Amino acid sequence: MEREGAMILQQRQVIFLFILLGVSGAASELEQFSVVEEMERGSFVANVAKGLGLDAQELSNRGVRVAFKGNKEYLQLHPKTGDLFLREKLDREDLCGSIEPCVLPFQILLENPFQIIRAELIVEDINDHSPAFLDNEMILKIPENTFPGSVFVLENAQDLDVGSNSLQDYKISPNSHFHSQIQDSSKGRIYPELVLNKALDREELSEILLILTAVDGGVPPRSGSAQVRVIIVDINDNAPIFIQSQYEVQISENISVGSKVVTVSATDLDIGNYGEISYTFLHASENIRKTFHLKEKLGELYLKEKVDFESIQSYTINIQATDGGGLSGECTVIVQVMDLNDNPPELTMSSLTSPIPENSPEIVFAVFSVSDLDSGENGRMVCSIQDDLPFSLKPSVENYYTLVTEGALDRERRAEYNITITVMDLGSPRLKTEHNITIWISDINDNPPVFTQTTYKLYLQENNSPALHIGSVSAKDRDSGINAKVTYSLLPPENGDLPLFSYISINSDNGHLYALRSLDYETIQVFQFTVTATDGGSPSLSSQALVQVVVQDMNDNSPFVLYPLQNGTTPCNDLVPRTAEPGYLVTKVVAVDRDWGQNSWLSYQLLKATDPGLFTVWAHNGEVRTARPISDRDAIKQRLLVLVKDNGQPPLSTAATLNVLLVDGFSEPYMQFPDAPKEPIQTDSLTTYLVISLASVSFLFLVSVIMVIAIRLWKRKRDATDAAHFNPNGPFPSHLVDVSGTGTLSQSYQYEVCLTTGSGTSEFKFLKPIIPTLPPAEGNGKDSHFSSQVLRNYFGTLCC
Repeated sequence: MEREGAMILQQRQVIFLFILLGVSGAASELEQFSVVEEMERGSFVANVAKGLGLDAQELSNRGVRVAFKGNKEYLQLHPKTGDLFLREKLDREDLCGSIEPCVLPFQILLENPFQIIRAELIVEDINDHSPAFLDNEMILKIPENTFPGSVFVLENAQDLDVGSNSLQDYKISPNSHFHSQIQDSSKGRIYPELVLNKALDREELSEILLILTAVDGGVPPRSGSAQVRVIIVDINDNAPIFIQSQYEVQISENISVGSKVVTVSATDLDIGNYGEISYTFLHASENIRKTFHLKEKLGELYLKEKVDFESIQSYTINIQATDGGGLSGECTVIVQVMDLNDNPPELTMSSLTSPIPENSPEIVFAVFSVSDLDSGENGRMVCSIQDDLPFSLKPSVENYYTLVTEGALDRERRAEYNITITVMDLGSPRLKTEHNITIWISDINDNPPVFTQTTYKLYLQENNSPALHIGSVSAKDRDSGINAKVTYSLLPPENGDLPLFSYISINSDNGHLYALRSLDYETIQVFQFTVTATDGGSPSLSSQALVQVVVQDMNDNSPFVLYPLQNGTTPCNDLVPRTAEPGYLVTKVVAVDRDWGQNSWLSYQLLKATDPGLFTVWAHNGEVRTARPISDRDAIKQRLLVLVKDNGQPPLSTAATLNVLLVDGFSEPYMQFPDAPKEPIQTDSLTTYLVISLASVSFLFLVSVIMVIAIRLWKRKRDATDAAHFNPNGPFPSHLVDVSGTGTLSQSYQYEVCLTTGSGTSEFKFLKPIIPTLPPAEGNGKDSHFSSQVLRNYFGTLCC
């Protein structure tokens, strides 16, 4: 057995050796692709299959993909056709700056068998930037005794393009005193210079304005300009001289902002204004001006912005010292940025295969690359994983690593592996990065889904909105992959209650339950159904769970007043004797509520009353009782507005109107009350129109009655004058008081009572007692007085 194990181990080592040799051979190839900057996203770049000599089907079967350094993905590869497309619009100036050519290295990965092909994407420049001067105006101070042919250095323009699209020439506006020429630097840059053509005379011309134009080599060319103001000054025969022509300084990349970098110093043998020196940047780029600050009078260079070794390793700064007469000298400051181990290693996962079948042989399941922005020892890295795992870490080319299984895995022993990949650099102090991946081991479908609960109880408030999420069921499957894919469904009820499916629905993917329509607690309080969970294996396995839905009551019904009725068709008045004591039960408001629980608990309160202090309403039973003794000043008609409110949230309420009449007693055949003042009635616009119409009709009726009565009176008066046989002692109408011949009234009175209706309620109207005036015992010719008195009494009765 030991001998067989040793042979197997040797075979594995030989296989891995062949794999690494194949990887190294594949990585030696180099594929180049080019693209023009600013091309739109999705533009076609090239076809990888043609470049590799593979057809599209073979390329798709081998699992091709592209991987860039870091997390940037500039290209997108179609796995079936092998076409490369731009993932985003590329800006060469942002990617490479002034570096030419602009090359973005990447790798083409083939998984089966594993192969790495090195590739480069070259981003070509277009003329999309115009030359630009950092200062819109340059000031030159030139002594008037300057000899013709003298050269004056001007500030250069900046052009972000490269090659033929970059800055190519400078031109000065036509004039008789100066012409321009170009000076090439050691780095291939050109600088403009101003050359004096003829002698200057400050008394004749003290200032000259010129326009300097920078032109690039694009097609069509782009240009930028700045103004040059030449100030002619008096003679100055000594230029400033720097103590050192070149300063070299080293600063750490963690130096704090505001720190002094270096101090430059120049001397001038002149005195006075000609000996005063000011320091300025010369030919400084925008990046230098943004990073450093130069004190003009002291020559001290300070740091304005953090420096980063990984971005820029050194700065070359030209400083010019100019005296008061316009003469100047130059020096160069070279600032070297020292690298610190301030960047931890980075890990980029290129390929990860999970789950791994438990019966698989040795396979490569992960490919990743590591990188470090630091340099030297700070950028050297070592990579490792845990020792107690059945996996091995194999180095590849260009900081690529592969993770390989050491043999067949057993899922029943362990279904999941958490692998921690540790990448550590060799700097001081050492920095490390850990990347965790999880590898699952797949198996056969031997476990059914299991619900987290055998019975679910869900609660739903009535009047819900349709498609409301009311809860979820959840089932777990110990299998993995498609075998653990659980779908949910409703099991038809055994009693054939198919309308149940109109109440509820389930999301087959996540088990979310939804109410399909609005439910009413007063109609249905509880229902239940069965949910089935089925996995995606072959054959599939399933389990069931019971779900019970309880509908909860909402306060959606207002209290309904049973007594007194509020429909206005049968008005009701409650009579209260004036002799009633405090606490006298006047009536009881009876109301019900269709809701349940505390939503149906009712309370009563007096909302409004003609006399708020006369009556009280018991909060719990709705009994209306007198709160104090009734006085003669209290109005006969009392109107109460009782509010019936439930205990829901928010509470709902209903108002009940009660009409109470204060009477002297219930036993008298006629009740002696003065007219009750009518309460002002608030009406809406429709009621106002009705009242106006009724008043108009009543007015016309009253006018007609008055006219009829006037005519009758006139006729009676005429008949009384002409009648010779009128007998004053004849019988009186039955509703009047009978009198004897003595000429005095008896002790009996007659009252006219009229029951009228108004505002939807009944009310009594009491008229004054009718006391007729008797004629004299003997006829004295005053019959007309008696007749008119009788008519007045009769008319008074009719008016009721």
